Amino acid sequence: MLAQTKILFIMTLKGTVQKAPAGLKGFDADTVMTEETAAKFVADGYTFCARYLSLGEESHSDLTPEEATTILNAGLALIPVQHVRMPGWKPDAQLGITTGVAAATNAHAVGFPKGVNVWLDLEGVAAGTAADDVIGYCNAWYNEVANAGYVPGIYVGADSVLTSGQLYADLKFAHYWKSESRVPDVERRGYQLVQHFEPNLVNGIGIDIDNTQNDNLGGQVLWLKQ
Repeated sequence: MLAQTKILFIMTLKGTVQKAPAGLKGFDADTVMTEETAAKFVADGYTFCARYLSLGEESHSDLTPEEATTILNAGLALIPVQHVRMPGWKPDAQLGITTGVAAATNAHAVGFPKGVNVWLDLEGVAAGTAADDVIGYCNAWYNEVANAGYVPGIYVGADSVLTSGQLYADLKFAHYWKSESRVPDVERRGYQLVQHFEPNLVNGIGIDIDNTQNDNLGGQVLWLKQ
């Protein structure tokens, strides 16, 4: 009962869930954003930011309500993506459940409203892992996040195991983010976010650049923006 009582007092972030227009430039970063840094990115023409949720209990080095508010107040749209495990990890359906619960719990704790994309980072899977285990993991993760009221998305990175056809036909997702690595296209649907490598620090932090686009079926990223 105590845990349920605490959840009732979590404040929802200010902003609305919006469809991301195509052709916009943003970034993802594993660095806490300050008010000054966020303002510099806005001045440089960036329109959105992706920041990380933890795999377990939310860490202060990952996205917090305070940082999310700073990012939104600066004028950037915001999307949450959950960390991935170290390369060589082994997925299965049970791990997908526990990891999906953590993603939904942490998104809620930060204050994201229902309807926003929460992203699964799929990469670095152990060599020899069966596609069925990856599919089971992803769909179990999807169920937990969707049951919490969020719209699951999936970042497709290197060593994700799945083929173009499996990404589309065997996963429940309708929102896909292409990494900077050489990865399969998503059969029929394609991607809504495309990541590009940035070799230099930008405004003092390491980032990857991301661009929005409508996928082949007209799907768009769902982000939070003031």
